[in-house]
This record gives sequence, C-alpha cells and structure tokens, in this order.
Amino acid sequence: MTFSYASVVETAELSRRLRRITLRIDDPEALAVQRAGDSAVGVYFPIVTPEDERIPPPIVTGTDGTRHVDPASDAQGRNYSVRYHDGDLIVIDIILHARGPGTTWAAGTGPGDRVGLDHARSWYRPEPTTDWQLLVADLSGLPAVARIIEELPPGIRATAIVEVADRDDLDYLPPHPGVTVVPSVGTGNGHAPSQLAHLVRKLALPDGRGYCWFAGEAAESRTVRKYFRGLDWTIDELDITGYWRFDSETWDAKFALVEDDVLAVYERALADGKGDKVASEEFDDALERIGL
Repeated sequence: MTFSYASVVETAELSRRLRRITLRIDDPEALAVQRAGDSAVGVYFPIVTPEDERIPPPIVTGTDGTRHVDPASDAQGRNYSVRYHDGDLIVIDIILHARGPGTTWAAGTGPGDRVGLDHARSWYRPEPTTDWQLLVADLSGLPAVARIIEELPPGIRATAIVEVADRDDLDYLPPHPGVTVVPSVGTGNGHAPSQLAHLVRKLALPDGRGYCWFAGEAAESRTVRKYFRGLDWTIDELDITGYWRFDSETWDAKFALVEDDVLAVYERALADGKGDKVASEEFDDALERIGL
C-alpha cells in the first residue's frame, strides 16, 4: 500500500508567499515517506460539495492490494516537498500562487481538515564520492533546496542557483557556510522567461566530482540535462526533474495523442534493464523528437 489519509494539525504563515502545513499521517508505514532531501508526496484535497461539506478524497484498492486515490473521482491533488518528517508527522511548505487548486486548499485549510497522501518518492541521490553539488530550482523547488542545504554532509560544498519572484523569498533558505547562493529575482516561475539554464551554463564548475540536482519547469530541466550530458557527465551525477510545465493544458492535449507510443519508449528501456533514470532520459528524448 502507498496511500494514507492524514489530518491537518496546524498551519503557519511563513511569508506572504509561503504557508506551512503540518499533517499527521494515519498510516505512515503504508505511505513510506522517503528520507531524502527532496522527499515529496502527492496531497489530494477534500472534495467540496454544494452543501459546503469537505469530503476526504475516495480511494480504491487495486488487484495487487495497493490503495490509491480513485482516478474516477473529482479529487484533485498536487505534489509537494516534505520539509520536515518526524514519525507520523510531516511538514509541507506551499508556495501560494494567484490561483490553482493547491493554493485554494493551502490558503483555506485548517486543523482537522482531511486529505489523502499518495506516491511518496524522492530523486536526490548524490554518490558518496561527490565533492561538490549544484542545486538548481525555481519557487517550486525552494522547499527541497532548503532541506537539502540543512542536511548537507560536513565538508560538502554547494552552489544553489534559485529563481524567485522577489528578493525576500531568499530569506527562506537557511544559512550554510559551505553554500553559495546565486539568485535570479523576478524571472521564470510562469511570469517571465526562466534564466536557470543560462545561469547553469554561465557557472564556472569547480574541480572534482560534481552532482547536479534540478527542480523547476520541464523545458528548463531538459536544457540543463542536455548541457551536462554534453559535458560527459554520467547519469549518476544528475537528478534533474521537471516539477511543472509551462502551458500544461496545451501540452497535455498534445501528449494525449502520442501517449501510448512515447510511454512504450520508457517501458522498453526498463524492460532492457536500463534503470529508471536512463528510461526517463530516453522518454524525454522521445518527447523532444515529436515536439513536446
């Protein structure tokens, strides 16, 4: 099982753009929240009825015994980084946007509110031999960057390239003597062209073995991945994830026309024993070839 209901324990305003929500997990063993720096979980919001009731999202049990949110229901969800994790408690820090189901829920939720949690996972896996790290993110990845910085092993140097809306967003990042922050203020984040890939290419890379972790818009993630692969970085030195996609509705409509063909590329790579990271890379290359 990978699903669990959870209850909102408390909320707090961290800034005009960030709201912290603490959740108590009903079944932490089933959910199995990851301990990695970019640990994430899908949060499925209550369904609001015409009578203004807030009904927890319904679940279904698959033939293999796993439980998931019923895809045929009206439940909506979003993926969020786990900022802190302690037993059956998790803390998520949510970026508030102008609109969207996640923002609506985060702005209005309070203690006792019930949600569904699913698909706990993580990507951040630097090799033990890594000498330095490059962390690249826009606002969507800022909570994960903050946690990674807090949990950096002693002696590891890191550079964090972060794209934020305003300079005060940078106050969210914890100070760390081994971390250099390279900010880009007022760019990207769906409001202006992103500068993340440009800043990555502009950076003078340190000596030694590096590791790049990226969380941001999907098109930028592709550019950054191709840049490092062009420098002969291995797949183990990269964990590059598109957290969101610009104009996702148009992209989703186009993807639906070719979904079976491109998913077959991913599944074939897994069947050939290439592993999830290589399979994801080949999947993205297939998308690029058809203009997605």
